[in-house]
Amino acid sequence: MTFVVTENCIKCKYTDCVEVCPVDCFHEGPNFLVIDPEECIDCALCEPECPAEAIFAEDDVPPEQQHFTALNAELSENWPVITERKDPPEDAEEWDGREDKLPLLER
Repeated sequence: MTFVVTENCIKCKYTDCVEVCPVDCFHEGPNFLVIDPEECIDCALCEPECPAEAIFAEDDVPPEQQHFTALNAELSENWPVITERKDPPEDAEEWDGREDKLPLLER
């Protein structure tokens, strides 16, 4: 099993989760983070670190966000690994909790 970053990370992109990952499975895009399912060891350390509550165990991803499992796998193949926390975007709090952000995802 793997953990999955879901829609609420889009445009929030808090990086608290990456520092606790023991296997460096997070990858960074312009306005979203993803988890490489091939690298994730299901340790669950990242989930409680996400201020936006955007990380779920694969089996717990909400039904309407199941497509993020495949999206994490796809994007992790092309985006660089991120291992250190960065400051979130200045407007991250404004985006936290907004719905229908998938069209805003920058690839």
